[in-house]
Amino acid sequence: MLEKTQIRIVAGTLRGRKLTVVVHEGMRPTPQMVREALFSILGNAVPDRVFYDVFAGTGVVGLEALSRGATAARFIEFDPRQVADIQKYAAQFGVGDKAQVLKADVYRWAERWIPAGKDAVNLFLSPPFPDLSQKAEEFLKLMNTLLAKAPDESVLTIQAEDGFPLEQLPDREAWDVRSYGRNMLLFYVVSRKPVEAAAATAPPEA
Repeated sequence: MLEKTQIRIVAGTLRGRKLTVVVHEGMRPTPQMVREALFSILGNAVPDRVFYDVFAGTGVVGLEALSRGATAARFIEFDPRQVADIQKYAAQFGVGDKAQVLKADVYRWAERWIPAGKDAVNLFLSPPFPDLSQKAEEFLKLMNTLLAKAPDESVLTIQAEDGFPLEQLPDREAWDVRSYGRNMLLFYVVSRKPVEAAAATAPPEA
């Protein structure tokens, strides 16, 4: 079933701008409350970084990142209609020069992805319902691939649902998990600091 709805950018230079989008039951547009929480938690990690909106769908999360000061947004989406809509709204909102929309299968894109440099980035993953339930193992592999490549201090965020296999997350204790109804946001900060360096900078024991 297709349904037309409006989604509003909530803050930043594009505050109040609206996207009219068509969604279907397999999509998971990020609810406004969850988007607000996402960017509140990321805070200063958004400005002056590249933001990757993976499984972009409507593209509203990447556009919100641009609104809040991201230097650029990379949208990865397989549906050609969604790709065209993201390009349309980026141009209408005057941020087309900062938006790169890639029509690609996310899993294949991740295998080929090479970060442009050593600067930290944001990776936001909001997979469709079937990927969380029927392709959980493949999705976890995708996540591990991105974590292995992301520069130091990058933040990877997953928008998941109740029932997501949290116990299968790598380095489980390092994840910050927040719940919003049936939605969950899972945050992981990439750290490649050598153990020796971490020990040298640790505060002395009392």
